Amino acid sequence: MTWTGAPDAPPTARIAALAPSLQPSERRVAEAIAADVARAVDMTAQELAEAAGVGRASVVRTAQSLGYDGYPQLRVALAREGASDAVAAESVGGSLGVVQSALDRFGRALPATASGLTHESVDAFVAALDEGGRVVVTANGLSAPLGYDVALRLASAGRPVEYMPDALAQQIAAGQLREGDVLLAISGSGASRATLAAVEAALAGGATVLGLTAFSRSALVERSTLSLVVPSAGQSFQNELLQTSRAGMALVIEGLVEALVTHRGPRARDARAATLGAVSDSLRE
Repeated sequence: MTWTGAPDAPPTARIAALAPSLQPSERRVAEAIAADVARAVDMTAQELAEAAGVGRASVVRTAQSLGYDGYPQLRVALAREGASDAVAAESVGGSLGVVQSALDRFGRALPATASGLTHESVDAFVAALDEGGRVVVTANGLSAPLGYDVALRLASAGRPVEYMPDALAQQIAAGQLREGDVLLAISGSGASRATLAAVEAALAGGATVLGLTAFSRSALVERSTLSLVVPSAGQSFQNELLQTSRAGMALVIEGLVEALVTHRGPRARDARAATLGAVSDSLRE
């Protein structure tokens, strides 16, 4: 399996999505590139192989796994990405500096957020959400807030869904789904045991599974009927665990709901009007 996202996706976004499931030698090459992109641009395939402690053939295979014809094409893409990177704002120090650095880091990664998406995958994902009979959301751990968020947003667009914060309740609900129903599974790592248990339960009943994750070769992608990959703002599986951010996924979810509103047309607009009416009635000065 190689890169299947947008053809103009930057190399670091491809590495973020694919690195955890590359072959060990390929992963070492990818991690060496991500650790110092500027240095990698200046390296020959043999130099990069020596730096990563692998054979030259592993460098070529890594480039091909990332969706390039070979290492020269990967080097050009790395140079292009480096030239277009925004310059990080100068830190003002202290806690504000830490906050500013985090925002700057996410801002530089933001252009790659949609790089794993294609017209076909998004169209199919939105259509499945619209046409599903019963829709259940499973999301746990640090992805749990996204489950609650997407449930509220979809309901306001006239597409009622079910989301229960308890992982066991999610699994039970997923096990009641049948052919024509949909399970929307959200997991940044794509390896959440609780989420995957709900996925297995839904598949056993013949339901469609829509997966949303940060890694292309994750267990969630392998089990999903349709999946969307949103590369992590960090560029490694370790960063995904230590500096976890779901901001990119939250933005994609908002975009998917807007796409669903467009897809549903007047039905969604009427539902939103009713939602705004309810919100208006709930406000007091």
